[in-house]
Amino acid sequence: MTRLAVPKTYKLYIGGKFPRSESGRVYEIRSHGGDFLANAAEASRKDARDAVVAARSALGGWAGATAYNRGQVLYRIAELLEGRRVQFIDEIVQTEGVTPSAASAQVDEAIDRWVWYAGWADKYMQVAGNANPVSGPYFNISVPEPTGVVAIIAPQSGGSLLGLVSAVAPALVSGNTVVVVANETMPLSAVSLGEVLATSDVPGGVVNILTGSPAEMAPWLASHADVNAIDLVGAGDLDWVHLQIDAAETLTRVLQPENGPDAASPSLARIVAFTETKTIWHTKGLI
Repeated sequence: MTRLAVPKTYKLYIGGKFPRSESGRVYEIRSHGGDFLANAAEASRKDARDAVVAARSALGGWAGATAYNRGQVLYRIAELLEGRRVQFIDEIVQTEGVTPSAASAQVDEAIDRWVWYAGWADKYMQVAGNANPVSGPYFNISVPEPTGVVAIIAPQSGGSLLGLVSAVAPALVSGNTVVVVANETMPLSAVSLGEVLATSDVPGGVVNILTGSPAEMAPWLASHADVNAIDLVGAGDLDWVHLQIDAAETLTRVLQPENGPDAASPSLARIVAFTETKTIWHTKGLI
């Protein structure tokens, strides 16, 4: 008996929930060969604002969690990804047109990258911070703290899962919250990652995933007064110079676009890029 196909319409991931776009807009996701796969929500300006509000609301709890706890939460994401390898491999094969072995390698690397960043959660402060030599009976200590809400334009070519993970994970390590615009033409990995996050220990609002047009949403996020930093790693094809100008109006920190296969490669620098250094003085105890 021939079954009737049930086409999927995927939603956004905002505040730990899966709302439809308030605009009601959707667009088609097609395979590498042009076949229809599903519909994805096309996020609007209101959706972007809602995502920023959710990220701001979740910031205090996530930034206030212990570094050890954040590391454990990030590691749990890797565990859940491992359990859904087959699904991610299938989606990557369909959307990117790569071989199953290449898709498997991408999923494995994405999982390993989550584990790598999870391991840094309770270690990066010792490397990025320091005790400063001063004259007098004082301790002078510099400590990195999270910047706040980070907007990210995910890489838009190839490696849809790995590019997304490589951009999102380092921002979370220090306690930032994230609003990420997924790969527009290959958003299945982002949608599925949202499902993973929803069933993990990540508090709602810590990661918010928007699907749709980066060209449409990037200016809204860059100029939003409640966004503290914007990572333009996947904005190479956009007018990113004007995005920097928009960000400057609200003193938003900007990471410029990166190109090539090593874009957003794992590094301590990407963690530190989303931190602010706080220096404190403390008197030495008297014996």
